[in-house]
Amino acid sequence: MNKPKIKVDVVSDVVCPWCYIGKRRLEKAIDSLKDKFEFELEYHPFELNPDTPLTGVNQQEHLTKKFGGGEARYQQLTNHVTQVAAIEGLKFDYSKQQVLPNTRDAHRVIQFARQEGKQVEAKEAYMKAYFEDGVDLSKKENLIAVAVQAGLSEDKVKKLLSSDEGTAEVAHTEREMQKLGITGVPFYIINNKYGVSGAQPSAAFIQAFEDINSQVASTGEVCDVDEKNC
Repeated sequence: MNKPKIKVDVVSDVVCPWCYIGKRRLEKAIDSLKDKFEFELEYHPFELNPDTPLTGVNQQEHLTKKFGGGEARYQQLTNHVTQVAAIEGLKFDYSKQQVLPNTRDAHRVIQFARQEGKQVEAKEAYMKAYFEDGVDLSKKENLIAVAVQAGLSEDKVKKLLSSDEGTAEVAHTEREMQKLGITGVPFYIINNKYGVSGAQPSAAFIQAFEDINSQVASTGEVCDVDEKNC
């Protein structure tokens, strides 16, 4: 007997901490239901800071300016999200994160990776590189190295990043996401119909999948949960 299929479209950014936390929570939910449903995941681009220079900006200065409150507030926020991430098995290290990059090129590689059957691996590799390893993703040589670690061809990624290939497609996808009313990430579209906003707990994803499959859910949207999206 064929298992019911659930498609999950994930809208997120590489440098969004709640997107990485949400990724882990979603994966745990999927793993717990893998014997009951067949899942298909696809990642879509969203740039939190599209105007960031290609050379990147100082990460602490950017976050301090964004959230206000000076260094004390910065430490409070980063410590909080680091603690939440640790519960999900992630080892955030903000002391290593010196540069906030423009993420357009990373999104180009991630979309290319889907064609190669490596999108999930590429997405994970870039998020781990940024949040856990402190890799400067504003540098193309680092984007290439991380992509190779994810199983992509070095030559193909070099060729991609030395051209404008995929740039228009990423911009088009982002506009389409905006037309759907998506203004914060992570955001999850389930079976092209139901929307879940924010890094919901794994149990919430499990319940959503169960409800959607049984057509119990009466509304397609789960409202933002405080501090669980960017």
